[in-house]
Amino acid sequence: MKGSKFFTLLLALILLAGLTACQKDPAVPTGGQESTAPAVTETEAAQPSQTESAFVYTDYVGQLKLDERSSTLKQTVTVKTYVDGDTTHFFVPESVAENGVLKARYLAVNTPESTGKVEEWGKTASNFTRSKLSTAAAILVESDDGNWNVDSTGGRWLVWVWYKPTADADWRNLNVELLQNGLAIASSSANNRYGSICTAAIAQAKTMKLAIYSGEKDPDFYYGDAREITLKELRLKAADFNGDKVAFEGVVTRNYNNSIYVEDLDPETGLYFGMTVYLGYGLSGEGLEILNVGNRARIVGTVSYYEAGGTYQVSGLTYRAMKPNDPGNIQKISEGNAAAYVPTDPATFNGRFTIVDEDGTSQVYNYAELVMDTSISMQGLRVVSFETTTKEDSSSYGAMTLMCVGEDGTAVQLRTSPLRHEDGSLVTGSEYKGHTLDVQGIVGVFNGNYQIKLFTLNDITIVN
Repeated sequence: MKGSKFFTLLLALILLAGLTACQKDPAVPTGGQESTAPAVTETEAAQPSQTESAFVYTDYVGQLKLDERSSTLKQTVTVKTYVDGDTTHFFVPESVAENGVLKARYLAVNTPESTGKVEEWGKTASNFTRSKLSTAAAILVESDDGNWNVDSTGGRWLVWVWYKPTADADWRNLNVELLQNGLAIASSSANNRYGSICTAAIAQAKTMKLAIYSGEKDPDFYYGDAREITLKELRLKAADFNGDKVAFEGVVTRNYNNSIYVEDLDPETGLYFGMTVYLGYGLSGEGLEILNVGNRARIVGTVSYYEAGGTYQVSGLTYRAMKPNDPGNIQKISEGNAAAYVPTDPATFNGRFTIVDEDGTSQVYNYAELVMDTSISMQGLRVVSFETTTKEDSSSYGAMTLMCVGEDGTAVQLRTSPLRHEDGSLVTGSEYKGHTLDVQGIVGVFNGNYQIKLFTLNDITIVN
């Protein structure tokens, strides 16, 4: 009797366990009923399949057509400056932008950084944009609605960028093409004129595991430890280090506009070599104090080409206070150092300089190119003319370019930041025209012209 009850109880437990297993596993139907999984909607069906066997590649860029009769604003353009994957500066008529330059921020996309800081796939995205636009037969920008709209910074226009690979080809949308190739993440991608096709392109890139979504290392990104170099090596071979993490020492000579200038003497040539270091917004407190003017510091960061400035810079600096001796940290070596302000005459500044390599070969450089980003001083410059930045909403409003000649008639260009008198009024070029100046500043370049950059009124002395 007891055995019969035990057998009945055991059978009941087995049946209960089997029922519970069926309820926990959705793949096992219960009671012979059909699956109750939700049906795929028409919108979902239009998205790329998540299973490789059912996946069919779609060229969303080829499907999207430019409606030239729509109410959106459109303007054919040419490239002024390639900045990064999602930002390009275009020449436009002054009827579109007052100064003839439209700083375009691509709608719906956010590519990894490759300028102020360098991120994985940033360089690849930047090169992709350049490759499409540099060979295009025509380029057109389009607004998202009936107005030209600006981004949150107020300085960049939000646009769709279209290009024709050849004169007789259809327009292709570069924004969508970046998404389709996995070179950008979404940036309000669904909330715009081409939202549905943007989201479809993103979903397909994820399914295909392209670039950003691949889970693989970016072949153009430097993952290794910092390469220990000198500022001379960095200046002479900047292109070779582009994208690499480097470490070097130098004296901080200036801090301006979220960047510092660092220089160091090379005993072999007797020249100072320098570099601009972009601080970004990742440093604070003790990290920023390490980079005070007058400190000699060990800089650790990534080399990148700053398209808008036409020069190389180092960015991506970090400081972990809990590990001050970490080799990846910036570090203070000493303090109380002074900028060299190497006395230089106009002829030398505009002249050539030969450097002999260790293997005995020699290379001739423009002197100003060699001493880029270093501190120099120059005397006896007579101001013959000037130009002033007059765009009031520009951060450079009031900045001046002073065209000067030395005592021997050699031309030298000075570039000032916006300068103000004690009462707050802007200093004007007319206050310097016809006068002779002694100056001290940092060597820079603009549109291929080497300049001496002047940051404060103390950098300029009116001699007569």
